[in-house]
Amino acid sequence: MCGRYALTLTPEELQDLLGVVELEDFPARYNIAPTQPILVVVSGETPEKGSNQPDRRAVLVRWGFTPSWVKDPKQFPLLINARSETAIGKASFRAAMRHRRVLVPASGFYEWHRPSKESGEKSQAYWIKPKHGGIVAFAGLMETWASADGSEVDTGAILTTAANSAIAPIHDRMPVVIKPEDFSRWLDCKTQEPREVADLMKPVEEDFFEAIPVSDKVNKVSNMGEDLQTPVVPEKPPKPAAAKPGDGQLSFF
Repeated sequence: MCGRYALTLTPEELQDLLGVVELEDFPARYNIAPTQPILVVVSGETPEKGSNQPDRRAVLVRWGFTPSWVKDPKQFPLLINARSETAIGKASFRAAMRHRRVLVPASGFYEWHRPSKESGEKSQAYWIKPKHGGIVAFAGLMETWASADGSEVDTGAILTTAANSAIAPIHDRMPVVIKPEDFSRWLDCKTQEPREVADLMKPVEEDFFEAIPVSDKVNKVSNMGEDLQTPVVPEKPPKPAAAKPGDGQLSFF
């Protein structure tokens, strides 16, 4: 899953990678948590013929997806992630997969290796970022929920997939990464049906991310400084992923 992430680069850097127009200034955020506003990139209006301007804009949504048909969000589970394997057919996400696919820019994400209770070991937090730095774009979904009084709230979720062999020793899930060459296809909900972008919802290459053990300060939402990403020495590193018989793939479970 993806329950915390960071976005610490400048608006200019985001514009260069994502091609967003009119992106306002925003502060670096080192500990973005569920229910908080998150920045997502959506496909905008079709540009004028011959224009080289990108057809994308950035909006803020609440991290916690609420389908439009929900009557009372307080009685509905907080959906911060959507499983890419089932999102196309799942009632909660079906409409958003067809009409409201977005990109969620990030500098990286946090994940926890949680040993079994029997082991007596402590959970270890990891800061997982692109090995060569820069920004990564997660696949996301957006939905606007309207209350009975007519007020509206834009909400969003991050799509996840099975972890690759590099992340599997820490956790069995990871965010879906959309590469720059696939941004337009992912955001194009007019001509690209969900089944036509299903090939993008797969684990990223094993050498894309590096996982850095960090302190448990990230557990508290009130901790928001860059020291959250300071490396620490883990008490006991997670075991390498074990190969499943016969399939040649690596998995932690």
